[in-house]
Amino acid sequence: MGSTAVRRTTLTASAGVLALLVTACGGSSADDDKKGDSATAQADKAASATALTAAELTKAALVQADVKSGTVTEKVPAEEDVAQDKVTFDGEGCAPLAYLQSGTYVGKPAATVKRTWKGEAEKPADGASDEEKFQAAADLEQAVITLASYEDGGAEQAMKDLDAAVGKCASGFSYTVAGSKNDVLEVAKTTAPEGADEAIALTVSVDAGEGAKAQLKAVVVRKGATVAYVPVINVVSAVTGEDFDYPTEIIDAQLAKLG
Repeated sequence: MGSTAVRRTTLTASAGVLALLVTACGGSSADDDKKGDSATAQADKAASATALTAAELTKAALVQADVKSGTVTEKVPAEEDVAQDKVTFDGEGCAPLAYLQSGTYVGKPAATVKRTWKGEAEKPADGASDEEKFQAAADLEQAVITLASYEDGGAEQAMKDLDAAVGKCASGFSYTVAGSKNDVLEVAKTTAPEGADEAIALTVSVDAGEGAKAQLKAVVVRKGATVAYVPVINVVSAVTGEDFDYPTEIIDAQLAKLG
């Protein structure tokens, strides 16, 4: 794996896959709690969840003190903050996946806030070449964390739309973001985290050219009327095709703040 290939894939992954390299309060009433069973109570809680305001969403978003490792960036550069209208795709049914992979959100939220997180690279061995140093610096996980709050059941609908897109587009689709076309080869569900009202975990394989497959992993969780979208890449993994571990600490920390 040469440094040129790593740099090319870095650009592809950052612009085309993530466009970077980037609880709702409420419940059923007391009377309902007394007379409803657990399923009804859960439905009442979801229905009565209130969308967080922009200020509340900002307080719920991760900051550096919330994570044990890596670096949280609170002010995401404009060029790394992809809007929905910058993403195009080859089928409406695949839109939620295209948005997720581009580091943006599904549906029409009332408020959003974005963070990025970068893991820690291991130090290269003594006497490493410049190419080996470059690869070592790139061998880390990078994530975009988008919190979106929704009104009138929009959070639940966003999760339904995303789940439906996985079923329809599992065998692949194409989308374009930041002027870069991306061909998704496969979308597969993986084990979702616990602790959320709803959760979806995915592994996405993207054609990186010259026979290479860029892998993206994503977790989407809903707490009340708030949805957290957290896609992650590792640039070196994208070049080599080797697996990488999803940084679950990000999801754990975010769920803890959402309550």
